[in-house]
Amino acid sequence: MAKKIGSFIIIIILLIAAVIVSAMTGSIKVSVIELIQGLLSGTNEQVEVIKDLRFPRIIVSMLTGAALAVSGVLLQAVMKNPLADAGVIGISSGAGLVSLLVVTIFPGLFFWMPLFSFIGGAFACYLVYALSWRSGLSPLRLILVGIAINATFTGLGQSFNYRGSYAVTSVNQAISSIFTMKTWQDVNIIAVYGIVGLLLSLLLSSWCNMLSLQDKTAKNLGLRVTRARLIISVVAVLLASVATAIGGLIAFVGLLVPHIARLLVGSDHKVLIPFSALGGALLILTADTLGRTVLAPTEIPASIIMTVIGGPFLIFMLRKSDRVHGN
Repeated sequence: MAKKIGSFIIIIILLIAAVIVSAMTGSIKVSVIELIQGLLSGTNEQVEVIKDLRFPRIIVSMLTGAALAVSGVLLQAVMKNPLADAGVIGISSGAGLVSLLVVTIFPGLFFWMPLFSFIGGAFACYLVYALSWRSGLSPLRLILVGIAINATFTGLGQSFNYRGSYAVTSVNQAISSIFTMKTWQDVNIIAVYGIVGLLLSLLLSSWCNMLSLQDKTAKNLGLRVTRARLIISVVAVLLASVATAIGGLIAFVGLLVPHIARLLVGSDHKVLIPFSALGGALLILTADTLGRTVLAPTEIPASIIMTVIGGPFLIFMLRKSDRVHGN
């Protein structure tokens, strides 16, 4: 118990520190005292610029990370697979592709991107289930099918880059993982959908715990397993889709964060879900801050940083899973 409390305290402190550092660093630099005084008084022009341009970026990156991490936790509970992640198995790329298609054909529907992202994510999730099922869900088969679907959707999405229309250019900027020029409107959208999804995931935490048991045992305990899997999957797709629509296509968050979180706070989803949300927020905020400061004024997308980190981690997890399942 002491380890869990200590882990929560540490990650909260780290997240607060990351927010302060991210707000202070960049093309406009201020001290901590100037930042606090400017926020309280509203008279410091530099702080006002930071509030209008940098704060939405910070909040969007944090909520994106939290949503993707919790989505990973839920998918892993449903699929009983530690390798499940919305970015790796194609849900995020499916969400991005469908929103890109619809908004390319109907540019006036640009502000409905979260809805189209959800539809695309749900379709990708269905494909992963349908193509992976063979007398049960094999963890390795599921992840390999997911990687294939992800590659297909990503390739189709990137092919639209060569059409050259203004609408496509706008959408590509919207689904890229560079958080530049995020506005308070973006914050409002991801806050509404994201917070609803995060609250629903907390309410479903007991179902996630029961799904870790054998299906027969869970049924004997009164859980309607198929319904529980469907509802949890819908919430996971919602979180991944809104994160993709507002924050962009970022892989490996739902793979890295839950695995590390389980080592620190255990597998009880009532604790694992909120801790993963904090961990995801910290990870993406840190990646975005590094991306815009390391080679300034050039920006490195958060997705590239996550790919560099997550690729080797996925290989490690695949090798570990191979040893466990003997496949």
